Amino acid sequence: MKDFVLNAFAESTAVKQQFAREQAERIVQVAKLMADAFREGHKVLLFGNGGSATDAAHLAAEFVGRYKRDRAPLPAIALATDIAAITCIANDYGYDELFARQVRAHGQKGDIAIAISTSGNSPNVLKGAEAAKGCGLTTIAWTGGTGGKLAGLVEFPFVVPSTVTARIQECHITMGHVLCELIEDHLLGKAS
Repeated sequence: MKDFVLNAFAESTAVKQQFAREQAERIVQVAKLMADAFREGHKVLLFGNGGSATDAAHLAAEFVGRYKRDRAPLPAIALATDIAAITCIANDYGYDELFARQVRAHGQKGDIAIAISTSGNSPNVLKGAEAAKGCGLTTIAWTGGTGGKLAGLVEFPFVVPSTVTARIQECHITMGHVLCELIEDHLLGKAS
């Protein structure tokens, strides 16, 4: 049992380190892009299913509340948190339209969409990314494995080098926290 624990943590660390080496420059680029969007009054829409939905909600809360530093709230919306909208859209238009319809309702040119899918092939996430692209949002994907169809749909794909859902999600939330800190530094200046 102890070996299982040690191996799981070692595997998680190795995946994160490989991802960081491969994506550090793009993470810095996207943090600046997001900070500029917030500074210009734009918002971030985040969406995914299951654990990815909770990652989206977690990060939206970090922006609206705060991450580490007191600051003005930053406009971010997780699209899987409004149960009335979810059930209405799923019932009336089908589950595949869940995120696309909300993106078209809330998204405006200059906003940013972060589509999260560990496989990169969730139909509702793909349709959400397509809607974001069609509405002129900057599109970002967080995925894993080969990136699935999602990686090819967006401007800024982040593909975690693992096929294990847990390792992918662990990397996604770490990247989200890194983005939060970098964005706060961009908006408020480096913390002393």
